[in-house]
Amino acid sequence: MRLVDMAGVRLKREAEEEEPRPPPPPPSHHSNHQFTSMKNKFFNEFTHLPMPMWAVGAIVVVVLALVACLVFCIYKKCFNKTKKPKARERKGGGRGRRKKEKEGEDAEEKKVRTDRFNQLNSMTLLFMSLSLLLPLQLIVGILQAQDLPAMDMGGTSDPYVKVYMLPDKKKKFETKVQRKNLCPVFNETFTFKIPYSELGGQTLVLQVFDFDRFGKHDVIGEIKIPMNSIDLGQPIHEWKDLVGGEKEEQEKLGDICISLRYVPTAGKLTVNIMEAKNLKKMDVGGLSDPFVKVVLQHNGKRIKKKKTSVKQNTLNPYFNESFSFEIPFSQIQKVQLLITVYDYDKLGSNDPIGKCWIGYGASGVGLRHWSDMLANPRRPVAQWHTLQPEEEVDAALKAPIR
Repeated sequence: MRLVDMAGVRLKREAEEEEPRPPPPPPSHHSNHQFTSMKNKFFNEFTHLPMPMWAVGAIVVVVLALVACLVFCIYKKCFNKTKKPKARERKGGGRGRRKKEKEGEDAEEKKVRTDRFNQLNSMTLLFMSLSLLLPLQLIVGILQAQDLPAMDMGGTSDPYVKVYMLPDKKKKFETKVQRKNLCPVFNETFTFKIPYSELGGQTLVLQVFDFDRFGKHDVIGEIKIPMNSIDLGQPIHEWKDLVGGEKEEQEKLGDICISLRYVPTAGKLTVNIMEAKNLKKMDVGGLSDPFVKVVLQHNGKRIKKKKTSVKQNTLNPYFNESFSFEIPFSQIQKVQLLITVYDYDKLGSNDPIGKCWIGYGASGVGLRHWSDMLANPRRPVAQWHTLQPEEEVDAALKAPIR
């Protein structure tokens, strides 16, 4: 039975194979049908997305914008590289032709540059104010400056203004330093106590400097105003042209000898004010009444201050007075000593003769003396220091320590 069944199945299969098969559908119809089915499937999936249609449209717009920007950047970069050398060649050729046609133009160009520089110098301005409060006060206001020349390598300046009266130069004021500014705004006022009867013989001097932490400050310009040439009946507010000033002669204020000793185990700093010499004459008789003030600072904050006795009528005082300060070894690296020599005045305020700075952030002799003291613990180390104007030392202290 099984053999009969198997033979019947084979005969049936052979008959089916011999029957003619229908021809395959044309390829174009098949491809169109496949495209239509894919399109219907895409739109079906598209309508079932978990976001609204406007969000999809926004995404498409953003993608197209990014692609357009990318294509534009590539175009600009590629075409600019090819065009720049041609422009340079044309410019170079033009310059060569002009040099051949005009041989004597170099001297004229230098002259034009010089005139232009002088013109720019004359345009540098300082806005100031003057007012008189009888009977003894002249109030000078330094408001702002404009179009200052660049004195530093980076094309900027660090300006400040020094204010004093001639001929005595006894009282000097300084504004704050304005960092990296060619049009600084100061808005500072200073008061000179001068009798009205003596004011006519005085000359007000305003000097603009470029601050330099590690060198001499460069003079940008100055203004000199004879007080007998102006009317102080009412306050004055006006712009003044800065004139290229000469460097102010460095006054010799004198020297002071100081001895330092530090004991790390005890945390004790001893400062000995030994003597001073060649101090500036501050009194009418050609002498001074000097004394020394010692201020101890840590990280810029004042901790303690001491002062010596007053030595009468001398420019070469001998003090030999010691002061002790307790400073832990962990804090000694950030300590600053400010030494100021004053002229004692019974009737008014004491006038500073000069100042020096020793310790953290100092430079030159002040830094070397401090380093020698730390390198030789328990031993006194003496050193002469040249006195500097108080305003310059204060300005250096306010500047950030590098």
